[in-house]
Amino acid sequence: MTLLLEADGYEALRDSLKAIGDVERILARVALYSARPRDLARLRDAFNALPDLEARLADYPEGSTLDELKHHIRPYPELAATLNRALVENPPVVIRDGGVLAEGYDAELDEHRGLAEHAGDYLVRLETRERERTGLPGLKVGYNRVHGYYIEIPRAQAKDAPADYIRRQTLKNAERFIIPELKEFEDKALSAKSRALAREKLLYEGLLDTLNAELDAPAGQRRGHWRRWTLLRLRRARRAPWSSCARTWPRPRASQHPRRSPPGGGASLRRPFVPNDLMMGDDRRMLVITGPNMGGKSTYMRQAALIVLLAHTGSFVPADAAEIGPVDRIFTRIGSSDDLAGGRSTFMVEMTETASILHNATDESLVLMDEIGRGTSTFDGLSLAWASAEHLTRTRAFTLFATHYFEMTALPEQAEGVANVHLTAAEHRDGIVFMHRVEEGPASQSYGLQVAQLAGVPQGVIARAREKLAQLEQQEVDQGSRPASADGGAAAAPLQNDLFASTPHPLVEELGGLSLDELTPRQALELLYRWRETL
Repeated sequence: MTLLLEADGYEALRDSLKAIGDVERILARVALYSARPRDLARLRDAFNALPDLEARLADYPEGSTLDELKHHIRPYPELAATLNRALVENPPVVIRDGGVLAEGYDAELDEHRGLAEHAGDYLVRLETRERERTGLPGLKVGYNRVHGYYIEIPRAQAKDAPADYIRRQTLKNAERFIIPELKEFEDKALSAKSRALAREKLLYEGLLDTLNAELDAPAGQRRGHWRRWTLLRLRRARRAPWSSCARTWPRPRASQHPRRSPPGGGASLRRPFVPNDLMMGDDRRMLVITGPNMGGKSTYMRQAALIVLLAHTGSFVPADAAEIGPVDRIFTRIGSSDDLAGGRSTFMVEMTETASILHNATDESLVLMDEIGRGTSTFDGLSLAWASAEHLTRTRAFTLFATHYFEMTALPEQAEGVANVHLTAAEHRDGIVFMHRVEEGPASQSYGLQVAQLAGVPQGVIARAREKLAQLEQQEVDQGSRPASADGGAAAAPLQNDLFASTPHPLVEELGGLSLDELTPRQALELLYRWRETL
């Protein structure tokens, strides 16, 4: 990208690349004979753009990456000409109803289409000609689904019908006839549409055969070149981004060490954007992110993933500065949706995605986990969230783990490389103001009632919820299971009973109080018998 900016030729190259879509995927569909008409239209546009792209790359210095790409580009003039001649400008999505192949591509197809589309014109000409030939002014040509095409003559004039007219139907006030010419036209016209569609599908398959014969010979090598063009296309941002990148976005620094630090990430938006730093490394592999709904947790996570993705495609990044190490894959579990047609609930979809992440994430993966476990009961969900987070700490994947389970904020005390951060908010009267700032440490509460109030939940419901919240808080205090907050005081939000606490068994307490060195063998054996009876 630096070479493009220095050469001031990125705009012309961008224009050449606009016509080149995801050609690698299209070629795979062509090979499987599953390519749709619009896939071939995109392939046609790509072929047409290759000569211009090759010419523009010739202006770059030898030995550069762009010069290397230039040597791999091979125009396909024959295929380009075939696709230009075969396809209409904007083909339909599927071949099922026809209308894909252009007029003039195949004479037989044109004949079938002409019969189907211009039957009315032919019948008008036939009617005019027959009136002149027979001298019968009441003669007319018609069609119905039962008897097909016919020539109708009023009964009073039917006796003057020519000898080559063959009677087809007798009506109260008219006689209907057929002639060999009209019969032949009928046979062709009634089947013209189906024949045209069958012919078009046959020609379309032949077009795929032609493409495969030319493109599949050295498929691996040529598709590798397509991959490079696709990568080059990814490196251009849309909507006049090259000049935007050159003006405001810095170039990220590549690092061989596993480090992620895009400080101050943020792009130019219509609303004021609050930039936040993100520091991760060998000693900081997972961030447990807490804070209120709509406080910015998901935005913070997605911002980090987009910066990493842009950096790995060779782009400048929307941040003040960025030093980013190697990332093999980006995994995300964000949002909630179900798959009713597939018989999967929202929670099942969530767990399926989580399972894929846990099986495939490595120590060079970036993982975004947003609200794991919220689709089931509280204890089940918290248990799954905790176990998933522990697994990722053992995998040592770079993980941003957003959660509303405050129990998760205890994970840094039990696992290495884990830290707490939170999105800040401030209460104002009965409302809430989102600060969108990321600060160290866990959040003190979720502000769920305030967010519900902002969403328009009726005031009576909010008031009842506050009463219930006060009851739950008092229960937690009475039970003595309410944990302390990060500043040492009591947590401001109602927390669940400690999931991981358990009442010691009486036998375990007794065992802990024994002095084993003072027990005789007989006393130890008697203890075992007694414990066994107790159990």
